[in-house]
Amino acid sequence: MPAGPCARIPAGQSGFIREILDRVGDKWTLLVIATLQRGVRRYSDLQNTVPGISQRMLTLTLRQLVQDGLVTRTAYAEVPPRVEYALTPLGISLLDIVGSLIDWASAHHDEIREHRTRFGQATTKPTSATS
Repeated sequence: MPAGPCARIPAGQSGFIREILDRVGDKWTLLVIATLQRGVRRYSDLQNTVPGISQRMLTLTLRQLVQDGLVTRTAYAEVPPRVEYALTPLGISLLDIVGSLIDWASAHHDEIREHRTRFGQATTKPTSATS
């Protein structure tokens, strides 16, 4: 039997790799990275472009991306203050993967919704009406 992808993970690194995959695969990170592929963006641009993201979640997501070296944060000493975010070379290296995941989700969202609906109907117990 061929070894799966987990067999390639060096001993002692599985926890950290799982943490990275959790972060990159969370609800907002892929959308923020995809938005930043279009170039440098200000915070307000990101907030207006990423649908449904709250200010708190955008701040947290950007902070984590900066911490992991995927995004740069440049603050300018101006009034009013200006802060810009951009992908680093490490962040750019994720673009093909991010694009593929977004394309896959877009191509299959109707099919997945249909399966979820059928699953919900199959697991819902019918209620008997009492007269």
